[in-house]
Amino acid sequence: MTSSFSIPDLGLGTFRLTGGTVIDSVRNALELGYRAIDTAQIYGNEADIGQAIADSGVAREQLFLTTKIWTENLGRAQLLPSLRESLARLRTGQVDLTLIHWPSPGGAVPLTETLDALMQARELGLTRAIGISNFPVALQQQAIDAVGAQHIATNQIELHPRLHNPAVVAHARAHGIRITSYMTLGYGQALQEPMLQAIAQARGASVAQVTLAWALARGFAVIPSSTQRPHLAGNLAAQELRLSAGEVAQIDAMDRGQRLVDPEGLAPQWD
Repeated sequence: MTSSFSIPDLGLGTFRLTGGTVIDSVRNALELGYRAIDTAQIYGNEADIGQAIADSGVAREQLFLTTKIWTENLGRAQLLPSLRESLARLRTGQVDLTLIHWPSPGGAVPLTETLDALMQARELGLTRAIGISNFPVALQQQAIDAVGAQHIATNQIELHPRLHNPAVVAHARAHGIRITSYMTLGYGQALQEPMLQAIAQARGASVAQVTLAWALARGFAVIPSSTQRPHLAGNLAAQELRLSAGEVAQIDAMDRGQRLVDPEGLAPQWD
C-alpha cells in the first residue's frame, strides 16, 4: 500500500442486490458519478457488477473496487484462488481493496494465515490494499500485531446513528486505520428518527443525506446502497452537506448500541 492510497469517502454498496437489480444500480450510479463500488464474494453479484462496469464505458483506472473474502476461503490454500475467481467475475486483473469479510468462525483459520495470504495477494498485484471487516478491538489488535497497522487500509463495520461502535473506532483511529461504515442508514430506520427529520427539514435536505453527512463529518467512509436513481443521486450529494458541530453532537448522542447485523455462528465477541 503506497502513501497515495486512500479510500473514497462515498461509494456504492451492493449488499442484497443481484441480477438486473444490481446491474441497474451500478449503471445508474456510474452515470451519476459514483466511482467506488463495494461487493463481496458471498453477495453473489460480482459477475453482474463486472458486466455493469464493462457496459458503462467507464475506464477501470477511474474506479475503486472493493471485494471481501468469505469465511470458507480464508485458508492459505483457498484465498488466492478465490480472489482470482472474484477478479474474473469482476472482469479485472486487480481490485483496489480486499477485506476479510468476517473473522474466521471460532478462529478455525488463524488470522495470521489469512493476513499472510492477503499480503501475498497484494504482492502479486491482485489487490492494491487489504483490510478487515466486522473486527472488534481484540481482533483488530491481532491484525495489527500480525502485519502492522500501516498495511490495514480499513475496518468496515456496522455503524449508524443508533450504533457508534466507539471502542473499535477509537482503537482504529489510534492506529491510523480508517473506519468504513456499512448500514449507515440502519436498514432505513434512521429515516424515521424525529431528530434527524428535524435537522433535515431545517437544512432542506433528506434524512438520508443528513445521516450520511454525519458519518462523513466523523471521518468515516460510507457505502450506502439504493436501487432508485433519485436516492442514488441524493446519497452522492450528501458529500456537499456540512453539518454544524452542534448537529453532529446531537446525532452523536443517539447511540444506543443497537446492533442490526449479528449473524449466529459468524459474529465475533463484540465490544
